[in-house]
Amino acid sequence: MQSTSYLDAALPLVIALTLGVAAALLAWLISRALAAVPREDRAYKDPPPVGFRFVWWPIQWISHYFQRAPGTKAIERTMVKLREAGLDYSLSPAQFRASRLVAGAVCGLLAWWIVDSIAGMRGRGAPGLVVLLEAMAIGWLAGSFYPVIWLHERLARRRRELMKTLPFFLDIITLCVEAGLNLQGAMGQAVANGPRGVMRDEFQRVLRDIRAGKARAASLRAMADRLNQSGINSFCSTVIQAESMGMSLGPVLRTQADQRRVERFLRAEKLAMQAPVKMLFPLLAFIFPCTFIVLLFPLAMKFVQAGF
Repeated sequence: MQSTSYLDAALPLVIALTLGVAAALLAWLISRALAAVPREDRAYKDPPPVGFRFVWWPIQWISHYFQRAPGTKAIERTMVKLREAGLDYSLSPAQFRASRLVAGAVCGLLAWWIVDSIAGMRGRGAPGLVVLLEAMAIGWLAGSFYPVIWLHERLARRRRELMKTLPFFLDIITLCVEAGLNLQGAMGQAVANGPRGVMRDEFQRVLRDIRAGKARAASLRAMADRLNQSGINSFCSTVIQAESMGMSLGPVLRTQADQRRVERFLRAEKLAMQAPVKMLFPLLAFIFPCTFIVLLFPLAMKFVQAGF
């Protein structure tokens, strides 16, 4: 009996020691994993987007181990999208994949907390574990897809801005070339006098590449590959071909500016023609029912008062 009482008294101590050793071992493994992550050299890189800065430390830690994960084609597709979005010097494909995991974890924990808080406010007590896990799974899915949606929206916004500002920059370059400047000097004037935005940054990057020793044709091709837009591709290929054949750049640039302006007008006309079709569903679903209620309610009340 006495030995049994000793065992009962020592069992909590053994369990506590086991849990303590397991926690210490886990903390040691995590510290080893953190120490293995090298410090990133961002001297030549742009700062990450604002939303990424709040969780940059876990993103950097997870991306270090994502670099070893397979999936070369997926990494290449992600790199192409980051390049088109102007984020190739801000984020790597591994960091973007890590951001999806971190966003999913944050949204999953937030969904867990919201469901638990709502259940507590209604006085129903703690929700079941299954409900919390379902809410956490939904939050994780929503959070993991948010960076992808954000990247697609950034790409669409950049494309709209490129379509809008490209003719203006081509007009400046054309006027400078016709006034006697070479193409590099004309692009410098466009960067100095043009509005801030994607097109200005891209021309500034082309000039920076040329000053670094890169050939002008290669710099223009690199810009066309980064933006992957039909107007930019046409402009770069036409300028490269005209320079290689010794043609005058003034008429070529004037034609390119006119074409880009016509394309912008046609795109605006197309969007204007699509507007009535897009407004059809809100009209049928929201505006017309409210209008009919306002118009028919007095008639219905008169019929009710008349005894019908």
